[in-house]
This record gives sequence, C-alpha cells and structure tokens, in this order.
Amino acid sequence: MGIVNIEDDLHEQLRRVSKVTCRSINAQAAFWIKIGMLCETNPTLSFTEIMQRELNAAGVSAPSLAVDAA
Repeated sequence: MGIVNIEDDLHEQLRRVSKVTCRSINAQAAFWIKIGMLCETNPTLSFTEIMQRELNAAGVSAPSLAVDAA
C-alpha cells in the first residue's frame, strides 16, 4: 500500500463523486483505477460490458431493464 499523489482538481472530483456513490474517497479512487485498467487492457469492450462482466464475476445478476416500445 502506498500514497498516490494526484492533482487537487482530481482529488476534489473524487471527493464529490464519493458522496454520490456512497464510497469513501479511497474506495472511489480504487474503483476508477480498476475500471480504468480494465478499459485499457480490454479496448474492444464498452464500460457497460466491463461492468456487466465484473458484476457477473461477483455473482450479481441484475435483470435487464427493457424499454417498452410505444
């Protein structure tokens, strides 16, 4: 474990987003780092596809929300 130096503006964004997502600042930073790494190492997958794979790997099965055709 160590200390990561980031710009003040990015830290402020982390602080704000962590309130919205109900995560600690460290947990939000770890989430962004993990997802960023997954996006970089899987450039053909969308964010949604990566999140779905991560949720599936964790044993989470959320039903799809179907949009009703009018």
